Parts: sequence; C-alpha cells; structure tokens
Amino acid sequence: MTTPPRQSGLIVANYGRHFLVENSAGERLICHSRGKKSQGVVGDRVQWQASQDEGTIEKIEPRQNLFYRQDEVRTKSFAANLDQVLILIAAEPEFSSSQLSRALIAAEEQHITPIIALNKSDLTEPFARAWDWLAPYRQMGYDVLPLSLASRTEADRAALMQRLDGKTTLVLGPSGAGKSTLINCLIPGALVQTGELSQALNSGKHTTTSTTWYWVDAAKTTALLDSPGFQEFGLNHIDPAQLAAYMPDLKPHVAQCKFYNCSHLHEPGCGVISRVKSGLSPYGISLNRYKIYGDLYAELKQIRRY
Repeated sequence: MTTPPRQSGLIVANYGRHFLVENSAGERLICHSRGKKSQGVVGDRVQWQASQDEGTIEKIEPRQNLFYRQDEVRTKSFAANLDQVLILIAAEPEFSSSQLSRALIAAEEQHITPIIALNKSDLTEPFARAWDWLAPYRQMGYDVLPLSLASRTEADRAALMQRLDGKTTLVLGPSGAGKSTLINCLIPGALVQTGELSQALNSGKHTTTSTTWYWVDAAKTTALLDSPGFQEFGLNHIDPAQLAAYMPDLKPHVAQCKFYNCSHLHEPGCGVISRVKSGLSPYGISLNRYKIYGDLYAELKQIRRY
C-alpha cells in the first residue's frame, strides 16, 4: 500500500493529544500526535499525514516563539508563532497588577509585542482610576488602548483592527474582562461555532480545547487566538537574574549598578534602587512596580532552591 504524502498544516485548536489542523485548502481535520507525547500547540506549522478519516502529525516546524506559563505543577503552553499578545483588562472587576506584569514579562521574554487594552471606558469613574493607574505602563512605552466593548462602537472596532491587521494576536485576560465580547465584535458567530465543535468532540473521546485560532479576514492574513483566563500565571521558567531585563522600567538602570550580579534589592550603588520613586516621572520606577519585582524575584529564587 502506498504511504500517503506529507502535507503542510496549521494547528488551530488543541484537544489533549488530538489537534484540529487546517490544511492548505482551508479544510480542518482531527490529527493525532505521533507517539505518547503531545508536543504541538495552537499556531504550530506542522507536517501531517492522512490516516483513514483523520491524520497523524509527523513533524512540528521550528517555532518563532512560544508563549507559555509555568508553575510548580505544570507548564501551560498558550500558542506559538505569535506577533502580539493583547492583554485585555477591565475597569471593573478590578484587575491584578501582578498578573498583568507576569503576562507582560512572559511576552518580553519571548520577544512578543504586548498590547494592553482597558475595557469599560463607559464606566466613567472606575475607568479614570484604572487609566491613571496604568500611567507607568504608558511611560514604559506600552500601547494602552481604551475600549468600551459593550457599546460595540465602530471607533473601537477600527482601533482594534488597526493594531491587529496582518498579524497573529493572542487575546489573554481574566474572567469578566470582555474577551468573548471582543471576539464576537470582530468575528461574529465565531464562539458559537467553536462551542458546537467542542460539544461534538466532547461527546466522544476528545477533551475541551484551551486555545483556539480564528481568521478575522477572508484573505486569512489576520488571526485572533482566544485563550483561557489567567488566574494563576507562573513564571518559573524565568531566571531571577534575568527578571529585570524583561521589565522596561527597570532594564535601563541595570547598567548603573555597582555590582554585575546585583539583585536590585539591597546592594549599595544599585542603579535600580536609586530610581525607585513614589511619584511618577519618565525615568523613575513606581513603588508598585518595584514591589512586583521584589515579590517575583523572591518567588523565583525560592523555586531555584528545590
């Protein structure tokens, strides 16, 4: 019997050891990973081979990047080959500054451009407080986008499309931030179709998906990836000695440290400590951000001991 030729494909959803792969014709089929280990993630370019009514993934092409989090228990891969991560937070419910910083650090470590989108601009007072709180992030050079997704205005849609056009973007955010509204705003009906597919697969041997790939445009140049919320965002894969390099407000001042192995926590002549300020300035480090650094450093140091 002739062996079917290998074909190119793109992983667009992950169901445990089973993947939904889109072929070059735009058709989607279930593929299984070769062997016991499930190495693929959404966004992977793969070589697959037909087998009866399904397929087998034979090879994963080299990745440009891999966005993931790692805690004490396991590694959670969100997606590969990303251009951007859009971190969606809302004026209400109040978001976690630690989780926002963790997501930004994970993106910086993989050289993925982060965008912060603050939803619910229609809630005047809570939004004003949250917008002021994000001032240090704007000063760091992050793109911070105001949105009112519930209003579904054309201005919001245009602002989003200006940033997403021609790129592969992972949408990440806590529960209640408005991720479903954002996806339905850009791709009407997408979540309904995904829900139906998940239900059909779950009725058999497959488990639910974690991240899903959507094409925003008919030409398939712009992609949006939906992911689960991030209540816990572990950074155990980050070396504590490198942590400051992934925080744009700390990084410029590391070169001024007296000691090459400075932890930026207690050493004399530390360039970072000298820039920690309670007030805002273009060259200072906010107390909140410095506390986040200290807490993360201690957490990562503790992990290295075991």
